[in-house]
Amino acid sequence: MMKFILLPLSATLLAVPLLVNAAPEHHDHGHAGAHTIQLDAGKKWATDDALRQGMDSIRALTETALPAAHAGTLTPAGYDALANDVNAQVAHIIDNCKLDARADAQLHIVIAELSDGIETMQGKRAGEARAMGVVHVSETLNTYGEHFDHPGWKAIELPH
Repeated sequence: MMKFILLPLSATLLAVPLLVNAAPEHHDHGHAGAHTIQLDAGKKWATDDALRQGMDSIRALTETALPAAHAGTLTPAGYDALANDVNAQVAHIIDNCKLDARADAQLHIVIAELSDGIETMQGKRAGEARAMGVVHVSETLNTYGEHFDHPGWKAIELPH
């Protein structure tokens, strides 16, 4: 049953980069491509409950898996499970987050980067170790925390 839910969801998220210049409705278009995330005139962007809940979940999942990924002990099944769980949280954010258009545009950059990390965790990026997907998601979460007002947010410490 879970495969039947996750496969269409994965296909949808993989299509996100292809929809870069689609209509500007909330979360119905792809990521901002080469755009760099920015602050709102020097301030962090507002968040809502759905975004904070989803990002907290992604952070917990990623932080838990990071030591095993770094040590080389996270199994292929572990990477797949992590990618699927992060993917589900991204879908939850897309479906439920209600930000103003400018904050939403910045969030799309974060979502695109999370999607890149998910693809790497899934082994879909030739020449990139799956562990680098966990690192990429961790770095993206840290960038999110630097640009979005998320009370209590803590950066993930990356292994050296």
